[in-house]
Amino acid sequence: MNRDEHGMQRRVAGCHDIRMDGITDLVMRARGAIVLDIGCNRGLVGLEFAQNGAAMIHGCDIYAEGINVARHVFADVRSARSQFEVLDLTKGPKVFEVFRGVEYDIILMLATYHKLKREMEPDALSGLMCHIGRVTRKFFAWRGTSDKPDENEQEMVALDRDMGSCGLKRVQTSTISLELGVAAIWARR
Repeated sequence: MNRDEHGMQRRVAGCHDIRMDGITDLVMRARGAIVLDIGCNRGLVGLEFAQNGAAMIHGCDIYAEGINVARHVFADVRSARSQFEVLDLTKGPKVFEVFRGVEYDIILMLATYHKLKREMEPDALSGLMCHIGRVTRKFFAWRGTSDKPDENEQEMVALDRDMGSCGLKRVQTSTISLELGVAAIWARR
């Protein structure tokens, strides 16, 4: 990835104003919610939820610089409690212990699953996703990648299986964003 004149590196597809394509229904359900953003980068998606009334935002990413930015951004957000941590999800569900057993109304995993799939054995990834499904009280949202539509379909099948084993059912699939790719939402039923 290229750096700009200030040495900043672009780390996401698309741009911020379309980041919520396909998942804005969840933003409308943010009031009072406890939200976890897995692969949160610099925390801007979490900020959308905080600005729409979420009570607590947790975020994690392996990108330490981004986590530092998220902590700075949320230092000025008084409407929601927050915690952002550098986590290596390839180590499995135990890494979430830093969040002290919190269950989440909304969990987001936007453009992150495919990266884990490259690093983890299928059974380990499935175990991680089942853990995530078990701590999801209401909604789990996922976004694939725009440049691998066949891979996205395979991921949704795997997520249907893993989330389904935890009592979540896919309730929405959106292809509205040609730039960002498919997004899907699972709900506890």
